[in-house]
Amino acid sequence: MKQSLLLAVSLAALGLAGCNKQSDEPVEPAVSVATPSSAAEAGAVAAVDKGQAFANIAAASDAFEIESSKLAITKATTAKIKAFANDMVEAHTKSTAQLKAVAGAASPAITPDAALSAAQKATLDQLGAKSGTDFDRAYAAAQVSAHEEALDTLKGYAAGGEVASLKEFASKLIPTVAAHLNMAKSI
Repeated sequence: MKQSLLLAVSLAALGLAGCNKQSDEPVEPAVSVATPSSAAEAGAVAAVDKGQAFANIAAASDAFEIESSKLAITKATTAKIKAFANDMVEAHTKSTAQLKAVAGAASPAITPDAALSAAQKATLDQLGAKSGTDFDRAYAAAQVSAHEEALDTLKGYAAGGEVASLKEFASKLIPTVAAHLNMAKSI
């Protein structure tokens, strides 16, 4: 995208220069677009972009788990679901802190954005509208789905991620998320 923009600006400048139009008005300097000066820098930028995307997805996953589990603590009808929800709030608060530390230590630093996706927001809204055993079933299903997605994301980044600290974070978190998925399937 940045290279396309640079190419477009360069072509426009060449086109204007080719007109050989004289003017008494001062010419504004062309807008400088920061682009990587080497293939190594371009690769580093791409790695950071992918690392940022992974960090955002992981942070949003944690935020969803925390918010949906807070609902379950107040709305669930069974002690088993409430206990699971308490565990999820604690575990995902911890993984959020770990993610922030690991991402912040990356070079350049990455700041995870925990903004929920439209699907996560819709699921939270649906959970908020339910009560009783309908809530319990919907919460359990949402936990299975969310942990499956999180596990796939972690496995993918652990296998092919470019930011070493985030890759290690993903690898270390896989067993915990797999255990959460198995617990979610049993509630």
